[in-house]
Amino acid sequence: MHIGLYFGSFNPVHNGHLIIANYVAYNTTIDQVWLVLSPHNPLKVQASLLNEYQRLHLIQEAILHEKKLKVSTIEFNLPKPSYTIDTMAYITEKYPKHTFSIIMGSDSYMNIQHWKNYETLMATYKLYIYLRPGYDVNNNLAANIEVLKAPLLDISSTQIRKMIQAKHSIRYWVPDMVLTAIENSNLYSLQNKTEN
Repeated sequence: MHIGLYFGSFNPVHNGHLIIANYVAYNTTIDQVWLVLSPHNPLKVQASLLNEYQRLHLIQEAILHEKKLKVSTIEFNLPKPSYTIDTMAYITEKYPKHTFSIIMGSDSYMNIQHWKNYETLMATYKLYIYLRPGYDVNNNLAANIEVLKAPLLDISSTQIRKMIQAKHSIRYWVPDMVLTAIENSNLYSLQNKTEN
């Protein structure tokens, strides 16, 4: 099976994430998209992250009954912070019958030379890159890439957290099940408002 790995903090998961995952799952040769939940992204502030198991619960609620989307907790058992190359090596060894590719935005791709062992990553795995405004893809790194024009929502998890803290509605920004879970557990409302 060809698996596309979509890495993220998903803090929280929102409709923008899910539209991209769904688009890749149904418009490429990828059979299934795994949303790889990162407990600690080395490029993000740890203090602003909700507990990984709470974030996991929100993703599980969001993709319930969707056969082509799955959440992966593979990085929960790896050293933190999580580096993509280490996760890829581990997951490839753990699931030898699957073929793995990486899904990322063109903004992340433009930053890939700052990633750990990025040359090995690009030489080993295909990259599915969805275009973000202002970040054109120039394959001067000779990577195995496929550029996608996936529909984008101009929203972010940071915006959503700030809206919750300001007591603004996030309805329609996240799936109804995620909204209910956030409201029922009062998630994000107590975080420091200056966090990113």
